[in-house]
Amino acid sequence: MAKLAASFKTISGLVRSGSPLSDDQIFNAAPSVFADAPHTSRSARYAYIPTCDVVNGLRTEGFQPFMACQARSRIEGKADFTKHMLRFRHQSQINGDTANEIILVNSHDGTSSYQMLAGCFRFVCHNGLICGSEVEDFRVRHSGDVLSNVIEGAYRIVDEFEQVDSTKDLMQSVILSDEQQNAFANAALLLRYDPDENVPIAAHKLNTARRSGDRGADLWHTFNRVQENIIQGGLRGINRNGGRMSTRQVTGVSENVRLNRALWSLGVEMARLAA
Repeated sequence: MAKLAASFKTISGLVRSGSPLSDDQIFNAAPSVFADAPHTSRSARYAYIPTCDVVNGLRTEGFQPFMACQARSRIEGKADFTKHMLRFRHQSQINGDTANEIILVNSHDGTSSYQMLAGCFRFVCHNGLICGSEVEDFRVRHSGDVLSNVIEGAYRIVDEFEQVDSTKDLMQSVILSDEQQNAFANAALLLRYDPDENVPIAAHKLNTARRSGDRGADLWHTFNRVQENIIQGGLRGINRNGGRMSTRQVTGVSENVRLNRALWSLGVEMARLAA
Protein backbone atom coordinates (compact mmCIF):
# COMPACT_ATOMS: atom_id res chain seq x y z
CA MET A 1 0.00 0.00 0.00
CA ALA A 2 1.29 3.44 -0.90
CA LYS A 3 2.07 5.60 2.10
CA LEU A 4 0.76 9.12 2.44
CA ALA A 5 3.50 11.53 1.49
CA ALA A 6 2.59 13.81 4.38
CA SER A 7 2.68 12.79 8.02
CA PHE A 8 0.07 14.71 9.99
CA LYS A 9 0.59 13.68 13.59
CA THR A 10 -1.36 16.67 14.88
CA ILE A 11 -3.60 19.19 13.18
CA SER A 12 -3.39 22.91 13.90
CA GLY A 13 -6.49 23.87 11.93
CA LEU A 14 -9.38 22.27 10.05
CA VAL A 15 -12.46 23.52 8.21
CA ARG A 16 -15.20 21.49 6.53
CA SER A 17 -18.31 22.88 4.84
CA GLY A 18 -21.35 21.75 2.92
CA SER A 19 -20.64 24.43 0.33
CA PRO A 20 -17.38 25.29 -1.47
CA LEU A 21 -14.80 26.95 0.76
CA SER A 22 -13.70 30.52 0.17
CA ASP A 23 -10.05 31.56 0.29
CA ASP A 24 -10.67 33.22 3.66
CA GLN A 25 -12.06 30.00 5.12
CA ILE A 26 -9.11 28.00 3.82
CA PHE A 27 -6.60 30.57 5.07
CA ASN A 28 -8.06 30.58 8.59
CA ALA A 29 -7.63 26.80 8.86
CA ALA A 30 -4.57 26.20 6.68
CA PRO A 31 -2.51 29.36 6.09
CA SER A 32 0.35 27.33 4.63
CA VAL A 33 -1.79 26.89 1.51
CA PHE A 34 -1.08 30.57 0.83
CA ALA A 35 2.66 30.65 1.56
CA ASP A 36 4.11 33.28 -0.80
CA ALA A 37 7.53 31.57 -1.02
CA PRO A 38 9.02 28.16 -0.17
CA HIS A 39 10.82 27.54 3.08
CA THR A 40 14.42 28.80 3.10
CA SER A 41 15.69 25.21 3.17
CA ARG A 42 14.61 24.73 -0.46
CA SER A 43 17.20 25.03 -3.24
CA ALA A 44 16.94 26.97 -6.50
CA ARG A 45 15.87 23.73 -8.25
CA TYR A 46 12.68 23.66 -6.20
CA ALA A 47 9.82 24.66 -8.53
CA TYR A 48 7.64 26.75 -6.25
CA ILE A 49 3.95 26.77 -7.06
CA PRO A 50 1.86 27.87 -4.07
CA THR A 51 -0.99 25.52 -3.28
CA CYS A 52 -3.44 28.42 -3.61
CA ASP A 53 -2.55 28.60 -7.33
CA VAL A 54 -3.31 24.90 -7.64
CA VAL A 55 -6.62 25.41 -5.79
CA ASN A 56 -7.58 28.14 -8.26
CA GLY A 57 -6.49 25.99 -11.19
CA LEU A 58 -8.67 23.14 -9.96
CA ARG A 59 -11.57 25.54 -9.41
CA THR A 60 -11.28 26.61 -13.04
CA GLU A 61 -11.65 22.96 -14.00
CA GLY A 62 -14.80 22.63 -11.85
CA PHE A 63 -13.23 21.07 -8.73
CA GLN A 64 -14.25 22.90 -5.55
CA PRO A 65 -12.64 22.57 -2.09
CA PHE A 66 -14.90 21.41 0.75
CA MET A 67 -12.33 20.62 3.45
CA ALA A 68 -8.91 21.99 4.38
CA CYS A 69 -6.50 21.31 7.24
CA GLN A 70 -2.82 21.66 8.02
CA ALA A 71 -0.38 19.98 10.37
CA ARG A 72 1.17 21.61 13.40
CA SER A 73 4.94 22.13 13.26
CA ARG A 74 7.17 22.28 16.33
CA ILE A 75 10.07 23.62 14.29
CA GLU A 76 10.40 27.37 14.60
CA GLY A 77 9.73 29.16 11.33
CA LYS A 78 8.00 26.23 9.58
CA ALA A 79 4.41 26.86 10.62
CA ASP A 80 3.69 28.84 7.44
CA PHE A 81 5.09 26.12 5.17
CA THR A 82 3.90 22.91 6.81
CA LYS A 83 1.95 20.07 5.24
CA HIS A 84 -1.68 20.61 4.37
CA MET A 85 -4.57 18.64 2.91
CA LEU A 86 -7.64 19.65 0.92
CA ARG A 87 -10.59 17.60 -0.33
CA PHE A 88 -12.21 18.59 -3.65
CA ARG A 89 -15.45 17.57 -5.33
CA HIS A 90 -16.63 17.99 -8.88
CA GLN A 91 -20.36 18.52 -9.42
CA SER A 92 -20.40 15.53 -11.76
CA GLN A 93 -19.14 13.31 -8.93
CA ILE A 94 -22.01 13.92 -6.49
CA ASN A 95 -24.31 10.90 -6.60
CA GLY A 96 -27.15 10.66 -4.09
CA ASP A 97 -25.85 10.24 -0.56
CA THR A 98 -22.17 10.17 -1.54
CA ALA A 99 -19.68 12.33 -3.43
CA ASN A 100 -16.41 11.17 -4.90
CA GLU A 101 -13.53 13.40 -3.80
CA ILE A 102 -9.98 14.22 -4.82
CA ILE A 103 -7.67 14.51 -1.81
CA LEU A 104 -4.69 16.83 -2.30
CA VAL A 105 -1.66 16.87 0.02
CA ASN A 106 1.30 19.25 -0.23
CA SER A 107 3.85 21.22 1.76
CA HIS A 108 6.25 24.09 1.06
CA ASP A 109 9.08 22.88 3.29
CA GLY A 110 10.24 19.91 1.24
CA THR A 111 8.56 17.24 3.35
CA SER A 112 5.92 16.39 0.77
CA SER A 113 5.43 16.37 -2.96
CA TYR A 114 1.96 17.06 -4.32
CA GLN A 115 0.01 13.86 -3.71
CA MET A 116 -3.52 13.11 -4.92
CA LEU A 117 -5.75 10.28 -3.74
CA ALA A 118 -9.31 9.16 -4.41
CA GLY A 119 -11.88 9.53 -1.66
CA CYS A 120 -15.60 9.34 -1.01
CA PHE A 121 -17.74 11.56 1.25
CA ARG A 122 -20.93 10.29 2.91
CA PHE A 123 -23.41 13.09 3.51
CA VAL A 124 -25.41 11.12 6.09
CA CYS A 125 -22.58 11.18 8.64
CA HIS A 126 -20.26 13.90 7.25
CA ASN A 127 -17.54 11.27 7.15
CA GLY A 128 -14.83 11.12 4.50
CA LEU A 129 -13.64 7.73 3.24
CA ILE A 130 -10.32 7.26 1.46
CA CYS A 131 -10.01 4.50 -1.11
CA GLY A 132 -7.50 1.70 -0.76
CA SER A 133 -4.44 0.65 -2.68
CA GLU A 134 -6.35 -0.81 -5.65
CA VAL A 135 -7.11 2.83 -6.59
CA GLU A 136 -3.82 4.39 -7.66
CA ASP A 137 -2.65 7.66 -6.12
CA PHE A 138 -0.80 10.30 -8.12
CA ARG A 139 2.28 12.29 -7.11
CA VAL A 140 3.80 15.44 -8.60
CA ARG A 141 7.31 16.55 -7.67
CA HIS A 142 8.14 20.22 -7.17
CA SER A 143 9.76 20.49 -10.57
CA GLY A 144 8.64 21.21 -14.12
CA ASP A 145 5.09 22.36 -14.90
CA VAL A 146 3.63 21.60 -11.48
CA LEU A 147 0.22 23.20 -12.02
CA SER A 148 -0.51 21.38 -15.28
CA ASN A 149 0.72 18.11 -13.82
CA VAL A 150 -1.54 18.44 -10.75
CA ILE A 151 -4.58 19.19 -12.93
CA GLU A 152 -3.70 16.19 -15.08
CA GLY A 153 -3.48 14.15 -11.87
CA ALA A 154 -6.95 15.34 -10.86
CA TYR A 155 -8.42 13.99 -14.07
CA ARG A 156 -6.50 10.75 -13.67
CA ILE A 157 -8.09 10.37 -10.23
CA VAL A 158 -11.51 11.11 -11.77
CA ASP A 159 -10.88 8.24 -14.19
CA GLU A 160 -10.35 6.02 -11.13
CA PHE A 161 -13.81 6.90 -9.79
CA GLU A 162 -15.38 4.34 -12.11
CA GLN A 163 -13.49 1.71 -10.12
CA VAL A 164 -14.62 3.35 -6.84
CA ASP A 165 -18.28 3.27 -7.92
CA SER A 166 -17.92 -0.33 -9.08
CA THR A 167 -16.47 -1.29 -5.71
CA LYS A 168 -19.34 0.42 -3.86
CA ASP A 169 -21.87 -1.43 -6.01
CA LEU A 170 -20.12 -4.73 -5.33
CA MET A 171 -20.10 -4.12 -1.56
CA GLN A 172 -23.81 -3.26 -1.66
CA SER A 173 -24.57 -6.54 -3.44
CA VAL A 174 -22.82 -8.73 -0.85
CA ILE A 175 -25.06 -9.77 2.07
CA LEU A 176 -23.27 -10.82 5.24
CA SER A 177 -24.40 -13.01 8.11
CA ASP A 178 -24.02 -11.69 11.66
CA GLU A 179 -20.94 -13.88 12.01
CA GLN A 180 -19.40 -12.45 8.84
CA GLN A 181 -20.14 -8.88 9.93
CA ASN A 182 -18.37 -9.47 13.23
CA ALA A 183 -15.47 -11.13 11.41
CA PHE A 184 -15.04 -7.96 9.36
CA ALA A 185 -15.22 -5.85 12.54
CA ASN A 186 -12.65 -8.08 14.24
CA ALA A 187 -10.25 -7.73 11.31
CA ALA A 188 -10.73 -3.96 11.52
CA LEU A 189 -9.85 -4.00 15.23
CA LEU A 190 -6.52 -5.58 14.36
CA LEU A 191 -5.84 -2.70 11.97
CA ARG A 192 -6.51 -0.17 14.73
CA TYR A 193 -5.00 -1.82 17.82
CA ASP A 194 -1.92 -3.91 18.55
CA PRO A 195 -3.24 -7.31 19.69
CA ASP A 196 -0.26 -7.62 22.03
CA GLU A 197 -1.44 -4.46 23.76
CA ASN A 198 -4.91 -3.65 25.06
CA VAL A 199 -7.83 -4.01 22.62
CA PRO A 200 -10.43 -1.98 24.51
CA ILE A 201 -13.67 -3.06 22.82
CA ALA A 202 -15.35 -6.16 21.45
CA ALA A 203 -15.69 -6.45 17.68
CA HIS A 204 -19.49 -6.34 17.72
CA LYS A 205 -19.40 -2.77 19.09
CA LEU A 206 -17.75 -1.59 15.88
CA ASN A 207 -20.71 -3.04 14.01
CA THR A 208 -23.24 -0.88 15.87
CA ALA A 209 -25.20 1.59 13.72
CA ARG A 210 -25.17 5.22 14.90
CA ARG A 211 -28.29 6.08 12.87
CA SER A 212 -31.14 4.19 11.20
CA GLY A 213 -29.73 4.89 7.73
CA ASP A 214 -26.66 2.80 8.55
CA ARG A 215 -28.58 -0.37 9.32
CA GLY A 216 -28.31 -3.17 6.82
CA ALA A 217 -26.68 -6.57 6.43
CA ASP A 218 -24.83 -5.79 3.20
CA LEU A 219 -21.07 -5.27 3.17
CA TRP A 220 -21.33 -1.56 2.25
CA HIS A 221 -23.39 -0.76 5.37
CA THR A 222 -21.15 -2.99 7.50
CA PHE A 223 -18.02 -1.30 6.16
CA ASN A 224 -19.43 2.17 6.85
CA ARG A 225 -20.53 1.32 10.38
CA VAL A 226 -17.14 -0.12 11.25
CA GLN A 227 -15.23 2.70 9.53
CA GLU A 228 -17.13 5.46 11.32
CA ASN A 229 -16.90 3.81 14.72
CA ILE A 230 -13.15 3.30 14.39
CA ILE A 231 -12.43 6.81 13.09
CA GLN A 232 -14.87 8.76 15.26
CA GLY A 233 -14.31 6.79 18.47
CA GLY A 234 -16.52 7.41 21.50
CA LEU A 235 -17.30 3.74 22.16
CA ARG A 236 -17.30 2.57 25.77
CA GLY A 237 -14.63 0.00 26.52
CA ILE A 238 -12.14 -1.29 29.09
CA ASN A 239 -8.56 -0.04 29.40
CA ARG A 240 -5.53 -2.22 30.16
CA ASN A 241 -6.02 -1.65 33.90
CA GLY A 242 -9.62 -2.85 33.80
CA GLY A 243 -11.14 0.61 34.11
CA ARG A 244 -13.85 2.11 31.94
CA MET A 245 -12.84 4.30 29.02
CA SER A 246 -14.04 5.63 25.68
CA THR A 247 -12.20 4.91 22.46
CA ARG A 248 -10.38 7.90 21.02
CA GLN A 249 -11.17 9.64 17.78
CA VAL A 250 -8.44 9.24 15.15
CA THR A 251 -7.25 12.84 14.82
CA GLY A 252 -3.87 12.29 13.19
CA VAL A 253 -4.36 12.65 9.44
CA SER A 254 -1.69 10.13 8.45
CA GLU A 255 -3.27 7.53 10.76
CA ASN A 256 -6.72 8.47 9.46
CA VAL A 257 -5.54 7.88 5.90
CA ARG A 258 -3.77 4.63 6.80
CA LEU A 259 -6.82 3.19 8.53
CA ASN A 260 -9.23 4.39 5.84
CA ARG A 261 -7.23 2.88 3.03
CA ALA A 262 -6.65 -0.36 4.94
CA LEU A 263 -10.37 -0.68 5.75
CA TRP A 264 -11.30 -0.03 2.12
CA SER A 265 -8.87 -2.72 0.98
CA LEU A 266 -10.28 -5.08 3.61
CA GLY A 267 -13.79 -4.44 2.29
CA VAL A 268 -12.68 -5.02 -1.30
CA GLU A 269 -11.01 -8.31 -0.38
CA MET A 270 -14.07 -9.52 1.54
CA ALA A 271 -16.33 -8.57 -1.37
CA ARG A 272 -14.16 -10.52 -3.81
CA LEU A 273 -14.16 -13.58 -1.55
CA ALA A 274 -17.93 -13.45 -1.13
CA ALA A 275 -18.78 -12.70 -4.77
